[in-house]
Amino acid sequence: MVYEIAQNKITDIKFCKESTQKTFEIGWKDYEEYIEIDVPEDFSFEQCMVYLGRSDTEILHKIEKGEFYKLLNFDGVNILISIAMNLKKLKVTFLEKAPPKPFRLLTAKYMWNMFDLGTDLTQFYKLAETDSIIKLLVDKYKGLRVVKTDDVFEAICWAIIGQQINLKFAYTLKKRLVESYGERVEYKNNEYFLFPTPFVISKLEVEDLKHLQFTIRKAEYVIGVANLLKDGIITKKELLLEKNCEKLKQRLVQIRGVGNWTADYTILKCFDIKDAFPIADVGIYNALKGILKLDEKPSINEIEKLSKNWNGWQPNTTFYLWRWLYE
Repeated sequence: MVYEIAQNKITDIKFCKESTQKTFEIGWKDYEEYIEIDVPEDFSFEQCMVYLGRSDTEILHKIEKGEFYKLLNFDGVNILISIAMNLKKLKVTFLEKAPPKPFRLLTAKYMWNMFDLGTDLTQFYKLAETDSIIKLLVDKYKGLRVVKTDDVFEAICWAIIGQQINLKFAYTLKKRLVESYGERVEYKNNEYFLFPTPFVISKLEVEDLKHLQFTIRKAEYVIGVANLLKDGIITKKELLLEKNCEKLKQRLVQIRGVGNWTADYTILKCFDIKDAFPIADVGIYNALKGILKLDEKPSINEIEKLSKNWNGWQPNTTFYLWRWLYE
């Protein structure tokens, strides 16, 4: 698509044909103490690290000297890993005792999904040939992937925490929540954390979270979501069965504290639905305003016009727009 800006208004000129997405099959090698995961040629570990390193108060992972450190948990088994690129492969090293092979496979799958390595971006890059916004972003940040969150409770809570506050304070609240109620592992004088489980948070009172500077409403929302997941009233497995973005969104907004933006963000981060798009996200507004050199933020209608050409690639476009803001 070509865009014209006339008197700071957005006009869409033409649209290219909608494309379909292809996927790659996971490829990995097991060396017991570490595993190697095949990555697509257009995968940029560095660009993904920019996204993951956007806050110095992030508590759920660390990035040091180009390596990524994270604590995982599968069926009650904690697995501490470091990740780096090694000869065009993703090398995942087990920092403590290497887990049994089934857990090494689960780790490979986790990282494969986290970095969205199964998606073939060829058609997205083709779209850049006819869409000037995507072309600008791809030229600067090619290889960036949609970085996923596996835990639906974490995704919903993070979206609730971020409602109507700045990003810095949102990270501060998350840090306090995780340090207070998340499981931790110490390794070489560093602490690594897991996001609190619904079972743990469901036992809290509103006053417990107020002490962390949560508002009463946000405390109620987070505890309420924890209870729904703990009691099995909602499960990620059940939600994964819904492949339609709008239908899944309507299920999520029935949860107290989950509005349209919170649902859109959760779907984008936690589900493999290719038309997920948090259209009301302030970051998208700010990025488009800057890229298009507008005097004011674009309206919802203007963003809808722009995004018609992004059908099937809204999550990728969203991440590239967010990446532009990190400049």
